[in-house]
Amino acid sequence: MLFDDFIALFYPRLCAGCQTALVRGEDILCLGCLADLPKTGFEKASDNPVAQLFWGRADIRLATSFCSFDKGGIMQHLMHQLKYKGSTDVGEKMGKLMGIDLIKSEPFREIELIIPVPLHPRRERSRGYNQSAVIGKGLSHAMGIPLVPGNLIRNHYSNSQTNKGRFERWENVKELFGVRKPEFLEGKHLLLVDDVVTTGSTLEACAQVLLKIPGTTVSIATLAYA
Repeated sequence: MLFDDFIALFYPRLCAGCQTALVRGEDILCLGCLADLPKTGFEKASDNPVAQLFWGRADIRLATSFCSFDKGGIMQHLMHQLKYKGSTDVGEKMGKLMGIDLIKSEPFREIELIIPVPLHPRRERSRGYNQSAVIGKGLSHAMGIPLVPGNLIRNHYSNSQTNKGRFERWENVKELFGVRKPEFLEGKHLLLVDDVVTTGSTLEACAQVLLKIPGTTVSIATLAYA
């Protein structure tokens, strides 16, 4: 403990949210940033704005996002670190925090397996990891539910969705996904996990593929809602 304190004098651990030095007992985020997270509370309401995105589009059992995404806000900063700065510890930490809230909601306790939205292998090799799987790892730890990466797959490489409208996003992803071993998912309640939901096109395309498997139920959780 004394050695750790000595090292911290010269190499302080910094909060991923505000870059201030973390004190003993803090991990990844300081207490101030934890308190400032713009939580949505959507897991408490079945008709929340994320759930409404999928009404009439896919048979989604539950849908939620942990925090709202505001330009220039803390979530934009954290998501940028996760996706582009290699900060997988941020994604895992945020996944754990989301899982702690979800496990308090009785309907989310029905989840049996966690399925991350896949990246194309070329993009995953370039980034070095799939951010959705990193978030899923934190969720799995907090909820005590197995994470199943690599079964839902992305068949083709697609361009970035960032500047596309809803119809363009759907056209871009509707035939992108497949399942390697559907028998492993039969009859299960699946939690489909991604980093951010905007129009919901990618999640809808993934859900439609999973819902073709006999007896599956699909719910959705993302870290942020834009």
